Amino acid sequence: MQRSDPAQILADDLDLIAEMTADFARSRDIEESLRVGLQHIATRMEAEAASLFLMDGGSGDLVCHACWGPTDVTGLRLPHGHGIVWRAVNSNRPQLVKDTTTDPDFAQRIDDATGFTTRSILCAPMSVRDECVGAIELFNKKGAGSFDDDDRRILQALAASAALALINARQASAMAEQEGFRRELALAADIQRAMLPPPRDADFPIHGVNLPARGVSGDFFDLVELPDGKLAFAIADVSGKGMNAALLMAKTASLFRCLAKRLDGPGALLAAIDSELAETNSAGMFVTMVAGVLDPALGRVVLANAGHEPPLLCCGARFERVDGGMPPLGIDPTLFMAGCPESVVELAGGALYLFTDGLTEAKDEDGRMLGIEGVQSLLAQYRTLPAPDRLEAMVADVAKDGLALRDDLTMLVVEDRR
Repeated sequence: MQRSDPAQILADDLDLIAEMTADFARSRDIEESLRVGLQHIATRMEAEAASLFLMDGGSGDLVCHACWGPTDVTGLRLPHGHGIVWRAVNSNRPQLVKDTTTDPDFAQRIDDATGFTTRSILCAPMSVRDECVGAIELFNKKGAGSFDDDDRRILQALAASAALALINARQASAMAEQEGFRRELALAADIQRAMLPPPRDADFPIHGVNLPARGVSGDFFDLVELPDGKLAFAIADVSGKGMNAALLMAKTASLFRCLAKRLDGPGALLAAIDSELAETNSAGMFVTMVAGVLDPALGRVVLANAGHEPPLLCCGARFERVDGGMPPLGIDPTLFMAGCPESVVELAGGALYLFTDGLTEAKDEDGRMLGIEGVQSLLAQYRTLPAPDRLEAMVADVAKDGLALRDDLTMLVVEDRR
């Protein structure tokens, strides 16, 4: 290459940098762009061969991702600290080796394995500021000469440009993946909302509300109208958060809806759901759940509790906890082999409140958790409102602007509408 026109040489180098950056921006295949970019660099630098190494985040090795020239060492791994490439990466400076026979870090074994004869090496780290993603290594200047300081400066600029393009491509890919994940979460949230029972008129005896702390929820509530005019209902909270909890919630909700009309009473229902969850449940995950059956004609509720927050019976200004029950579902199928005990609650004109710990563990403006006393205070504050408005007012009070929920919040109220 003639170096008599520095301005033309600079223009050619800038054109190559722009072309490589555009290739990365357009490409959906980063690996192919690396190979094309390496070919451009090797041709521009008049090298007989070239390799491009990237850092493996898992092992910490440098791995060859692209080659150009008579031999192909794609996949070659260089453990930390070995060879001229690592010297360039560790020092974050280009390495110019005019005679490999005098360099103690030269790996003769690679030449022995490939049959290629390496006389000189020019290697530059692919780095932007302190972030190094790999290195570009050139072998043997074509002709009788070797690489020089001008080559070193040019390769350093080209390697930095390749690093920036690669980092930008990775960030764009990560953003696209995150956007796809957000769309999937939004779809999952829509599916979850569709699984909840639709709103009812204010004079209907059972109402509920669900507010996820994140996009998807590990809580649910549901109700099923039974053939004899009674109403089966349930509220549940899956341990953990995120997609795994949401999937287990969906399975539990499906089991409730499938079994509620077939089994006699909430105790038998919880025992059957426990048996199903224990067979297929992921290790370490469980479900707390309260199931019940309301007889609207008598104002009577039959309840069964599996490790859930005790419901609260509110009659005027008086509150009574409905304690008792079993451990959570899905832990050990032998726990429910003898069945699940039931309790009978006479509403007597009052209302029964069921809720997840997202309510009791919610924090007020001073950073204090509500606890059961705070829940009772909220219930007393809004008890004159119709049931749907009452639940919405409580949720709005807890989830004020700027106060993030610690957990999913779900509430259910069962009223005596006689």
